[in-house]
Amino acid sequence: MEPKKIVVFIGPSLPLAEAREILDADYHPPIARGDITALLNDPPDIIGIIDGVFHQQPAVSHKEIIQALKEGIMIVGASSMGALRAAELDSMGMVGIGTVYQYYRDGIIESDDDVAIVFDPITHELLSEALVSMSYNFQVAENKGIITSNDYKVLYETAKNIFYPHRTYQRVFNESSLEKNKITELGTFLDKHGIDIKAEDAKKALKYIKGLI
Repeated sequence: MEPKKIVVFIGPSLPLAEAREILDADYHPPIARGDITALLNDPPDIIGIIDGVFHQQPAVSHKEIIQALKEGIMIVGASSMGALRAAELDSMGMVGIGTVYQYYRDGIIESDDDVAIVFDPITHELLSEALVSMSYNFQVAENKGIITSNDYKVLYETAKNIFYPHRTYQRVFNESSLEKNKITELGTFLDKHGIDIKAEDAKKALKYIKGLI
């Protein structure tokens, strides 16, 4: 049987080397408008959408995803732009994977601001933190009794009000009203146990695709 042709759009959510360890695929940079249309001349069997552009240039359109789905291409979305589009188009057949997708689907988050980050265009190193990961980690800290529910609200609102390119844990700590001892304890917890939920979702999506081939 001929191997399936797989194209995955990925960027800062997961290092390319890690992605390749999970799934052998044709990896492309974060998806932008027109990228799926360009693939339809020689269509892949499966398209994975992890990362995409939001503000720098036009985002991938619903129309081109729907066209690809109509042509029988399986499209799997997770983590960032993929999660957002999957939540919007799962009724059309797009497959959503992971926590961020579920958050969008269930209306827990609604904006692309929740997953937007900035990264070094050469190394793809993260230069800011995604609000969705911050929120997730703050909730875990609350569940473990490190911070209170009111502390969580303060931290979340502080993070939300910081323009996404400047959103880092240190900036949130500096601008919040939390006591220094709580910030120290929370910082230690995040260093040891903090999770990049977008990276985890990216891995889940790649493993899901691998299970299809």
